[in-house]
Amino acid sequence: MSDDSLTRFLGGTPLAVLARLVLLSILIGVLLAAFGLDPYNIIDSVRRLIIRIWEMGFDAIEWLWRYFLLGAVIVIPIWFVVRLVNAPKGR
Repeated sequence: MSDDSLTRFLGGTPLAVLARLVLLSILIGVLLAAFGLDPYNIIDSVRRLIIRIWEMGFDAIEWLWRYFLLGAVIVIPIWFVVRLVNAPKGR
């Protein structure tokens, strides 16, 4: 392969492509580390990530449920009293 065909195949000069790949690999590595993935044991890391996301989902539901109950303690009785006060009279 000539230099021109190699550059065309890689999408740029070999040194520029290598630099981009190194920087992109570091960026993706930081993102994966933020998610708790470990390159030495990727299968276990993915399993732990799925478990954490699953638990966060149920934590979010529990959080939502607690706020619902807190608001319902005030809203439901007020709604009920307003409905009783505005109920049609005499039948």
